[in-house]
Amino acid sequence: VQLQASGGGLVQAGGSLRLSCVASGFTFRTYVVGWFRQAPGKEREFVGLIGWSGATYYADSVKGRFTISRDNAKKTVYLQINSLKPGDTAGYYCAAGAKGNLYYTTYDYWGQGTQVTVSS
Repeated sequence: VQLQASGGGLVQAGGSLRLSCVASGFTFRTYVVGWFRQAPGKEREFVGLIGWSGATYYADSVKGRFTISRDNAKKTVYLQINSLKPGDTAGYYCAAGAKGNLYYTTYDYWGQGTQVTVSS
């Protein structure tokens, strides 16, 4: 079982990034995939999730700027981040859970994370 997150980088405020999370080793299409982020010295924060049907749910702090989508044929989930702010700087992690929700304890599998750094 593996989740591989990628796409992070250093961008200026106002820019955009698309993160990817590629899964292998489990029945990806039936799982909820969530995105979380963690900045140094802060707790892990829920960003959003996408259900097996494609339904999405976002944290209020990112609503309108973040968009999650999935391509089950490619076993990939995407996190499009627009209008980046310095406060978005964090390690971003994808996770998959059969009954995943906004709580990180509900996820079975985790990716290694990809760093997003936003300069002002």
